[in-house]
Amino acid sequence: MSEKGEVDLTGAKQNTGVWLVKVPKYLAQQWAKATGRGEVGKLRIGKNQGKAEVSFTLNEELTTITEIGEKATSVKAPRDHPFTMQSVGGQTLGVFTESSSDKVALEGVVVQRAECRPAVSENYMKLKRLQIEESSKPVRLSQQLDKAVTTNYKPVSNHTYNVEYDKKKKEEGKRARADKQQVLDMLFSAFEKHQYYNIKDLVDITKQPVIYLKEILREIGIYNVKGTHKNTWELKPEYRHYQGEEKSD
Repeated sequence: MSEKGEVDLTGAKQNTGVWLVKVPKYLAQQWAKATGRGEVGKLRIGKNQGKAEVSFTLNEELTTITEIGEKATSVKAPRDHPFTMQSVGGQTLGVFTESSSDKVALEGVVVQRAECRPAVSENYMKLKRLQIEESSKPVRLSQQLDKAVTTNYKPVSNHTYNVEYDKKKKEEGKRARADKQQVLDMLFSAFEKHQYYNIKDLVDITKQPVIYLKEILREIGIYNVKGTHKNTWELKPEYRHYQGEEKSD
């Protein structure tokens, strides 16, 4: 629709009446194949005891259906399609068209509703049977392979990163918390040898759970977030010569 929302209402001024007809899916598909090739069939309108009788006859050239779903099957579509007439029912319905330039136009107001139904015949019953068979097919099918597939992705019982994560969690779960003073002694002893440690090395040295170890480190240490020693721990200034001061005392 155009950005301004303008609608061409010429059809309303001309009081053009149109029919709204529901047709079978296969019939619409056959019509689509006839684009640019002339007529698709003939519409007959008559009267019987004062009532309108309408029927559509499909062009003989369009009766052959070669595909139903993914199955290549040749079947004849029924040609005769009587209309079941219906009233508009007090509704106001309109038919609009939209051009390539996004211009919307009112073609007319619906004055008659109808349903185009195929006449029951041998061709129609065969067509319906094939359609039902196609729709009842399972979406997935099991298939036995003669040899192993080596070109596609192979499923594994567990991915490497999951195995490593489970192993890490298991090892941490086995670590029991030692007395805080014992952990402090191990940390001070380690920092006498080196000034900087990452958390992984300290876990290996103390054999303590990461969360418990970080709680203690926050009391005595500083975590470097930038600079040359980024992501490492070192002792706070007041603890850096702890062991040396204790010996001198």
